[in-house]
Amino acid sequence: MQLFNIADFGALKNSGVPATEAIAAAIKAASQAGGGTVYVPAGTYLTGAIMMKSHVELRLSPGAVLSFSSNPEDYPVVESRWEGVKRPVHASCIYGSELEHVSVTGDGCLDGNGQPWWEKHRNTPEQLEYPRPKLISFDRCRRVTLKDVTLKNSPSWTVNPILCYDVTIDNLSIYNPADSPNTDGINPESCTNVRISNCNIDVGDDCIAIKAGTEDTAERVPCENITITNCTMVHGHGGVVLGSEMSGNIRNVTISNCIFKQTDRGIRLKSRRGRGGIVEDIRISNVVMEDVICPFIMNLYYFCGPRGKEKYVWDKNPYPVTGETPNFRRIHFTNITARNVHAAAGFIYGLAEQYISEITFDGIEISMAKNAIPGRPAMMAGIEDMHNRGFFLGNVRDVQFRQVTIENHEGPAFYIENGEDVEVMNCRSKNTAKTEKLVEQVTVVPSE
Repeated sequence: MQLFNIADFGALKNSGVPATEAIAAAIKAASQAGGGTVYVPAGTYLTGAIMMKSHVELRLSPGAVLSFSSNPEDYPVVESRWEGVKRPVHASCIYGSELEHVSVTGDGCLDGNGQPWWEKHRNTPEQLEYPRPKLISFDRCRRVTLKDVTLKNSPSWTVNPILCYDVTIDNLSIYNPADSPNTDGINPESCTNVRISNCNIDVGDDCIAIKAGTEDTAERVPCENITITNCTMVHGHGGVVLGSEMSGNIRNVTISNCIFKQTDRGIRLKSRRGRGGIVEDIRISNVVMEDVICPFIMNLYYFCGPRGKEKYVWDKNPYPVTGETPNFRRIHFTNITARNVHAAAGFIYGLAEQYISEITFDGIEISMAKNAIPGRPAMMAGIEDMHNRGFFLGNVRDVQFRQVTIENHEGPAFYIENGEDVEVMNCRSKNTAKTEKLVEQVTVVPSE
């Protein structure tokens, strides 16, 4: 293994002198040698965007900090995706395109110094000619490895592989303030064969979000064959989220052995008319959640984002099924505990013309909070804040609940609106304030 120490190329630690050129020179030398490790010794190094090359590992030693500039001029403009749509954006703090065998590893830290970016986004968005940098993003790369590094204060999304194949993300610690905007943790987008494991994620938006582009993305590429295991998620808007950008399809996802604490929502699937695409063959098992608004959400009337307030999105009357109609199916939950839940045990709402189907819940224990804070389980029109509700289902088909216990709920444990073939087997209510129905099933006809 050839080692290329950035100090040998002129990088000065703890000096405030930018090390951007020295790091670039070390990466170039490693690439010209056929590959190698670019080594960042202990100390803090100020830098702009780092452009990676094939067969190069960027390794941060213990005590090493790459402190990224907040000057937009230090981030060249590249063609990439922003929120699912291809467009010019600032290059990420660490960026690469069309690479193979590329790695960022070690026990050091990447500090995105996101505060100035967040303030511009909130207060003077007109000053942002291009979208904010992400902390790490790779486009169309093969054999990507991110391992052991601490990532903090990302200007926007923290880790975002796009159209990549064979991605390993292991033992990352990701910390963004709870109020930092759009600072998702790990967002694989239209990627194939991704393994996310042993990560600790505490961020201002979704902890992990799986995406596949929007209806405005000409190239429809699925995000598929994704495993997420042994991770802890804290704060953030969702533990693991699928969508709402899912026009290229999301399929073959397993989520196991994870802890979610105060993540607003737990497992969340969201999309709407116009997006098209299918989310299918998802399995979630051995998860513990605590202090969440709602553990399970599947919402096909999600209204956030461009065109989300149009009647086509919120109208509860059926529309023709076309290529613009999204579909959620074959999603299975097993051996999950959720404690101190506030709004509802679960919220599943399909389209009037495209029911959510083939869903199972098996071995689920949910305990509602005694002093629940009312909240809206899903972002859709026509629902009010809830507290201590059971499962709320609308427009569903072929759903099975087996050995599901809901404690301290109000109203029916399972409220089913326009449901077909919904089975509730060996389920029970526990410690309810009064005798409540276990199941209430109604048919609702939307008004014109």
